[in-house]
Amino acid sequence: MLATERRRRILEQVRAHGDVSLRELAQSVLASEVTVRRDLRALEEQGLLDRRRGGAVTLPAADQATGGERPEQAAEKSAIARLAATLVAEGDVVALGAGTTTQHLAAALVGVRALTVVTNSLLVGEALSQSTDATVLITGGALRGSTYGLVGRGAEETFADLRVRRAFLSGDGVSSTWGLSTTSSDQAGVDRMITESAQELVVLADHTKLGHESAFQTVPPDRITHLVTDELADPALLAAFVAAGLQVHVAPLEGDALARSEGPR
Repeated sequence: MLATERRRRILEQVRAHGDVSLRELAQSVLASEVTVRRDLRALEEQGLLDRRRGGAVTLPAADQATGGERPEQAAEKSAIARLAATLVAEGDVVALGAGTTTQHLAAALVGVRALTVVTNSLLVGEALSQSTDATVLITGGALRGSTYGLVGRGAEETFADLRVRRAFLSGDGVSSTWGLSTTSSDQAGVDRMITESAQELVVLADHTKLGHESAFQTVPPDRITHLVTDELADPALLAAFVAAGLQVHVAPLEGDALARSEGPR
């Protein structure tokens, strides 16, 4: 992997999770800790993150001109969220994991009537606070970095006692062979319990995450029912997901375009 690509992926993971250890980063980009330490030094010199002993943390929000999300990523995630919202019906009980894409989905669900959402994300809860007709249940647990996601036993036990029609998760990568994965073992533990609580699992992933595999598997591919991505996705990767048995939904980036769906129904 070239240094520029490796550093891009490192920066994405630090921004997504807020606080990532050197070991986790090295595992996720398949490089030595010595190499990743040099990458972190270079990224810090560019003012893109702060190093700490044994890893890196995201910059305070006031220091991030992009808020940790490029404008084009925001457009892609919004498009994915709009399409994913069509998989939620009036009166549904659903689970939403932590992440910026699920936060976009929560905003898109504000108008759904008689909706019940269970989540380990404070940002999802905040987005749904705008709804006058939704019941929002937030788990307990330990707060993880700037993702505002709750992890640990408190979060896992909530989902262990729950049954929902559909669960919506995002992650650091998804492939047709490894499934959904993340750089955080704590987050992976919660996401596995969310998956167990659901009849169907919907994975939300923009095109930059397709084909990538992180250190901790959350869900194997045969447990994923739907994959929602954007129209910039590589057709060959989409075909591999379809061959693995997933129903693939491709969200247009322009509102007047038609979404397309592929795979078993």
